[in-house]
This record gives sequence, structure tokens and C-alpha cells, in this order.
Amino acid sequence: MSPAMPTTIPCQRHLFDFAEDVTYLNCGYMSPLLHAVREAGDDGVRRKARPWTMEGKVFAESPQRAREAFARVIGARSEDVAVVPSVSYGVAVAAANVEVRPGQNLVLLAEQFPSNVYAWIRLAQRVGATTRHVPRPRDGDWTPGVLAAIDRDTALAAIPNCHFSNGSTVDLLAAGEALRAVGALLIVDGTQSVGVKPTDVRELRPDYLVCASYKWLLGPYGVSFLYVAPQHHGGRPIEDNPGGRAFGFESGWMKQFLNVEQPYHPDARRFDQGQADVFNAVPQSAAAIEQILRWGVPEIYATVSALTAPVAERAAALGLSCVPTRHHGGHLVGIEFPPPVAERVYENLIREKVYVEKVDSYLRLSPHLYNTADDVDRFFDVVERSLEAARAHERPL
Repeated sequence: MSPAMPTTIPCQRHLFDFAEDVTYLNCGYMSPLLHAVREAGDDGVRRKARPWTMEGKVFAESPQRAREAFARVIGARSEDVAVVPSVSYGVAVAAANVEVRPGQNLVLLAEQFPSNVYAWIRLAQRVGATTRHVPRPRDGDWTPGVLAAIDRDTALAAIPNCHFSNGSTVDLLAAGEALRAVGALLIVDGTQSVGVKPTDVRELRPDYLVCASYKWLLGPYGVSFLYVAPQHHGGRPIEDNPGGRAFGFESGWMKQFLNVEQPYHPDARRFDQGQADVFNAVPQSAAAIEQILRWGVPEIYATVSALTAPVAERAAALGLSCVPTRHHGGHLVGIEFPPPVAERVYENLIREKVYVEKVDSYLRLSPHLYNTADDVDRFFDVVERSLEAARAHERPL
């Protein structure tokens, strides 16, 4: 029997803090917070205000709850996940633990988000390797270019599965197979997909996958998660802190740590940041991901994909170009405008309290469960009026 198709989810706007006149189509920039997530943060602040109420076990329990929730989202074990402050931190962990030899190459996407770029450029410069930046494809399909860039001298590819600018995609399954065939590694920035688009590391088999909390995981700023494949658990952290050690913050931990260096955790927990138990932010991340799991990632993706499905056709009817539907993520799609027009339309959208993201000449829509088809209609209403005014050489709106 074939698996049931995911169902769509009714609008969940009531679970967020929205003014009635705001249309927010910009989760790919930063998600709003669920009421329950904000309350989890408030509770953490209250506990910090009264530190005598906090037991020592909270230092381990809070990050473990978030770790377990994130692991469920990506099909991993909790011991494969480290709690880190940012994507760049997670990438730095990977860069500190990969072997790159002089003359090898590292594959990246052109104009890729820099958190998964800078560390690799610096590593290549340090060891005498090169970076290969796959050029942007006109049809939105990065996969042929990525596969063409991989050869026997490739050490790794550090890529997302969807480009942040316009949602254009990479087939990470195909890329991973090509990389493993030449003994190379796959490092994934999942920030623009994990939590909204189904992602399973058991199928994908990345060596490292890092994801920020504040976008599609609906969490706070300053918390991210790093998946480390089991074969890399023996790596060295980029910082040394008590939480990364095998004894952790258990009863009597202080005496155990004094004067004697303790062994690292045998798994990905050794890569945790110092103060991974951030009292307000980490519980927020856990609460947000637990709500995502209750909804179901396939169901979320089906719901938001239904909202973006007509975007390319509606854009084409206005003489605008868009990544073909088959080559962009269902949760994130960019419409390309002539550069001066993009700026004018963007300003008009803000004036009307319709919020999308402007990335170069693209206006990018990234809806979530707080959106409906009416929000997409409102976006296109402003776009149509702006284009009519521009074509008539009138003052817009």
C-alpha cells in the first residue's frame, strides 16, 4: 500500500501575534514566534531572575529537550546533534574536522549564503586548495552544475538544498552519491528547508548538517543545531567547555572537573557550544520544534506549497520571470523584476504592510501556516498596481 498523501493544515494565524492589517510572507527571513514559544522564553527569563529556584539538572535537561526534538525532525538520533549558536559556528566545527589536501577543490554555489562559504574559502586558502562556485542556472536547477563540478579532486561540497535568493533547488541525494563515489564529503546548510520541507539524514547521508532555529524551525535568534554523522563523532570541538565533557552537569560535577581534564562525550554532544542551556532561547527552540512535530513536516510542506503553486503562473501573466515550479522549493519562491522596478514594488508592498524579502532583483515569498491564499492575492494586487503605475510613468500608488 502506498503511503497516504499529506493533508493540508487549516490557517494557524491565531497561534501567532499578528496585527489584523499585516500580511507576512517572509518566514525565509525570520519567523514570527508562536504564543507558546514566547511564553517559554518568558519563563526562562523569570527563572534567571530567581536563580535560587533553578536546580543544576536544568543545565543538561534544557538542551537535551531541544536536541531530541530537532533529531526527530531530521530522522537522526539525539546523540548525533549538537546545540550551537549559529550556522557559522556549526560550519566552523565541520571545517576544523575535515581533511583537505593541497590541490583539492571545494564545491559551493554562486552567491550562496555566506555562513556556509567564508570558512571554506579560508580553509582552501590555508591549505592550497581551491573553491569552485557553481554558476547560477537560468532554469533554477543547480543539480547539473553541482554534479559537473565534482571530480576525483573534490574534497567536499558545502551547499544548501535550496538557494536563499529565489528557492532554486539542488538534488542533495544525487550530489551526495556523486561525492561519496569520489571519497568526498557533503556539508549541508539546511536553514532554508529543515522544519518545512521533509529532510531525512538517513536518506540524505550528510557528513554535517547545520540549521538555524529562527526561520523555518519557528524558534529564536541565537540557537542552531548541528547534525554530525556518527563516523565524525570523534572530532575535536572548537571550544572546550564542561558541557561537552562526558560527566556533564550531573550531581557532583564540579568536584569531578576540578584539576583533572575529563573526556569528551563520545558523540556529537562534544560539539555543544558553551552555555548551551541558554535559559530563554533553548526552551523556545524546543517548544517551537515540538509544535512543528505535532503539525507534521510533510503536512506543513503540503500546505505552504499549495500557497506558492500559482505564483509562477501569476508572475508570468504579468510579464515577470520566476524559477519553474519543478525547480524551486514549495515553501520559497522568488519573482525576478527589472532592478529599478523591484525596488519600487518592494517599497509599495511595505507601505501596504505586505512583507516579503528583496534579494537583489528578486522579491521572495516564503509563507507559513499563518498565511492563506488571500495573502498571496494581496501581494499580487500591490504588484499589479505598481506595475501599471510604472508602465504609465506615474507616481506609484
